Amino acid sequence: MYLEIVSPEATLFSGEVDAIAVPGVNGEFEMLQNHAPIVSLLKDGLVKISGNITLDEEVASKFSKTSKGFSLPINSGTIEMNDNKVIILAD
Repeated sequence: MYLEIVSPEATLFSGEVDAIAVPGVNGEFEMLQNHAPIVSLLKDGLVKISGNITLDEEVASKFSKTSKGFSLPINSGTIEMNDNKVIILAD
């Protein structure tokens, strides 16, 4: 599925991923390929992305390497998934 992570300063990530886990206001949840459409608020926590991921050098310092991919700390945000495209507006 295709993921875009956008902050007020820049687009932090744009590309194909295998899975995304986010800190929803009602608890952490994960999305895989062909997940049902969803819109949700995000709270303080980590956005975890899994897959064969390459980060741009300008934003790589904002991410932490994990065993399955990368994680990005956020303060809040929103997420929308529809037709295997995920957009995260992160603060």
